[in-house]
Amino acid sequence: MEEQTGFNIRNHNWTNEDLEVVYTPDSSIVQYEYEILKDGESFNKELIENNEPTSFLLTETGVYQIRIITTDTTNHQRSAVSGLYKIDKEVPVIHVKSRHETLKEGASYSPMTGVTATDKQDGNITNKITNNYNESYQKAGVHTITYKVTDQAGNEAKTTVTLQVVAPKTNELLFFQTGLLITVLIGILILLRHLKTVRLEKRIGKYGISYQGEQSPSLMDEIYGIYKKCIQTIKKMIKKSVFLSNYSKKYDKYIGVLEDGFQTGMDIVSMKFFFSILVLLLAIVSKTIQSQVLQVYEIVIPILVGFYLPDMFYQYSYRKYRSSLENDLLQGIIIMNNAFKSGRSIVQAIDLVAKELKGPIGKEFQKMSMELSFGLSIEEVFKRFNERIKLEEVAYLTASLSILNKTGGNIINVFSSIETSLFSKKKLKFELESLTGSSKILMYVLFCVPILFILLISLLNPTYFAPFFASPLGLLIAFIILIMYIIYIIIVRKIMKVRM
Repeated sequence: MEEQTGFNIRNHNWTNEDLEVVYTPDSSIVQYEYEILKDGESFNKELIENNEPTSFLLTETGVYQIRIITTDTTNHQRSAVSGLYKIDKEVPVIHVKSRHETLKEGASYSPMTGVTATDKQDGNITNKITNNYNESYQKAGVHTITYKVTDQAGNEAKTTVTLQVVAPKTNELLFFQTGLLITVLIGILILLRHLKTVRLEKRIGKYGISYQGEQSPSLMDEIYGIYKKCIQTIKKMIKKSVFLSNYSKKYDKYIGVLEDGFQTGMDIVSMKFFFSILVLLLAIVSKTIQSQVLQVYEIVIPILVGFYLPDMFYQYSYRKYRSSLENDLLQGIIIMNNAFKSGRSIVQAIDLVAKELKGPIGKEFQKMSMELSFGLSIEEVFKRFNERIKLEEVAYLTASLSILNKTGGNIINVFSSIETSLFSKKKLKFELESLTGSSKILMYVLFCVPILFILLISLLNPTYFAPFFASPLGLLIAFIILIMYIIYIIIVRKIMKVRM
């Protein structure tokens, strides 16, 4: 006959905690054998050859039962069985039809539509689901609906759904904002074209006859004047900063390279601040039209974009300038060498290069010719040329001329050697670019694919990336992704960079 005596716990309903069941035999028992059943199957069995209590620690999910067969002093056997011990540590699962929902402002919305919950032990527990949806979620903005459900063992499951509530005129606003952005970009392009025209007019104006009467400034001239005044105002505000003064020195190399009218690196930094303010104003206008308040990231991102966007233009123009110098330098060396072969002096050779070549290298030789006319020595002129250009070939040329001036030698042989060396290096550079061209194209494609992928997904589903900006965790993940992408670009560029 089975009994339930000797157990400290007779029965236990579903729980998500560990259970400790103790069996204590009476004094007449000399030995006993226990068997633990888990979900109806034997889990553990052991013979205890004494009268001491036994503790059973149940920790895993399942339905347990303990059976005991005892032997007393008269060698009579009896059986005892415990109650059922139910342990459930598995969390329920909440099913939602979509993690991202888009709803027009004012439209009806049922947060429980398509939401169900199941549990391995309890089955369907949809009726136990709770959520934090309320009337405020019907207003325009990004809202997070949190669903919770708890099974009878006390295990809680939680999931979230991002609800994007848009104003009824979102499409019209988007069209207006796009048109506004295009208008601003066209205005900037027109301004840049006007600046180019003004620079051209200054260069050729001395060869023409201008009207001496009163002339009112054009609209573009007035806009350009306001732009220059803004730059000068910003410059006065930031020039006292030691950090910005040191930071502006990195832009000194662009002075004289680009025909933008700036005289110092601080002017360029002031222009970067001007563009940051301009882009931020565009963002403020855009959010004002939507009757929304700017978030922190919506302020930081436009400022950073406006501040660093001009760097892309300057770096591209500077690389183009340096590339032109490197390509034309060999032509200058060839012209000088031919001049030496025809019996001309160094001064005459420099004048010849200044007249024959155009572009950056021609301007540099014109500066050298002018410096020579002011009485500077050839060694000093080439030293100043080397400090401005900072090319390895120019440093080699300057050192060679300095040695020739001090010790003498055949200048034709020296320049022939320099010409051969530069030609071989240029040929090697072209061969290297040919060999690494496909790899560079692949590198740029890999750089652009993530950005294009984000843009494509955003066009197909504008709210797909909304969870990144709806919570601090999402912002942290987005920041980590951005840092990883930047590190990826740096590492790939380091690997692909070949030094000659």
